[in-house]
Amino acid sequence: MKLSYKFLLAACAAVVLLAGMSMRKAALPQVKLGFIPLTDCAPLVAAKELGLFQKYGVDVVLTKEASWANIRDKVLNGELDGAHCLFGMPFSVYTGVGGKAGSEMQIAMVLSSNGQAITLSKDFCGLVGYKEVGKVNAAVKQVQGRKEVTFAMTFPGGTHDIWLRNWMAAAGINQKSVGIITIPPPQMVANMRVDNMEGYCVGEPWNGVAASQNIGFTQIASQDIWKHHPEKALVVNKAFAAKERENLKNVMKAILEACQWLDNMGNRKKAAGWLSKPFYVNAALPVIEARLLGSSDLGCDLGVAKYKEDYMTFYNKGYVNTPRKSHGMWFMAQYVRFGYLKSNPDFKGIAEKLILDDLFAEVAREAKVPVMTDDMKPFKTTYDVSFDPSNVGAYLASTKK
Repeated sequence: MKLSYKFLLAACAAVVLLAGMSMRKAALPQVKLGFIPLTDCAPLVAAKELGLFQKYGVDVVLTKEASWANIRDKVLNGELDGAHCLFGMPFSVYTGVGGKAGSEMQIAMVLSSNGQAITLSKDFCGLVGYKEVGKVNAAVKQVQGRKEVTFAMTFPGGTHDIWLRNWMAAAGINQKSVGIITIPPPQMVANMRVDNMEGYCVGEPWNGVAASQNIGFTQIASQDIWKHHPEKALVVNKAFAAKERENLKNVMKAILEACQWLDNMGNRKKAAGWLSKPFYVNAALPVIEARLLGSSDLGCDLGVAKYKEDYMTFYNKGYVNTPRKSHGMWFMAQYVRFGYLKSNPDFKGIAEKLILDDLFAEVAREAKVPVMTDDMKPFKTTYDVSFDPSNVGAYLASTKK
């Protein structure tokens, strides 16, 4: 009897030991990715909720961050391996506009295109309508007759900052005549509610939320300023990219599959349901869903704008995800254009240092998705002169400040 009991104990111990060894063997490498509560964090959310990270052999932990400055600091110090991030931010940080000059955050791939907007407060209702850029300057001057006018963006040199400044240049606004402040995306609506600013540029759903709560209205979308522009990117810690290359590649493959899933419009309602949850974006489901589907209730009795093919996209037949050096050079040119930098940086050299286009091409080939050619040819945004990456000086000499 005693022998049987001892045998049973030994057998149980062996089972537990083998199970533990099996669990250790099966444990996936952990990768920590940050995100800001915006609709375009959807590729990370979808990859997590669909089990795609696990499918590709990585255990990804998603962490909601309070601001882009938090993302910057945690990616640089390695607390985060990577993050959903403003495409322009690595260039801003490296050039000293939005961080310590020379700090390297690397772009592995682009996550989204389009889908940001400029919201104006109710002070502007009746003075300027949707996409009426030609009326903006006069409207600003009229409001300035009774109060100071301040605009907000989310990070110096980031995408929202640059869309805002391009819009002001197109409208003829003297940028020194208004205030420009930095506010984290989830705090935009609350700050407009208490009259801290008269306008802001941010990602969704915070433009739609302002309209739905009758706090402001959508004056223009970012795709009206530059159709199919790069918006968010997967930005990674330099050491992680170098030392954990295979894990990073697997993360990218999972996100690429999620981007394709998201661009099936039949899946967007499901994605909106995930995004509306408190852990992710924590905003009203109808607002997230509508703008994901290309329908914008503008607010201020302006009706509904419908975007048929230039709504927020995540894949767009492969066009979205290839990171392009020419786009990075364009962002750095804006820093010179708008006075952030007093002299020209090494446009091409910095873009080559920060954009991991070779890595993306390798991942795309293995995932059997298209790689777009960064042909470095001139391109044009809606309200600006043509940008030629081979002659940035000529662009800067002719563009509006």
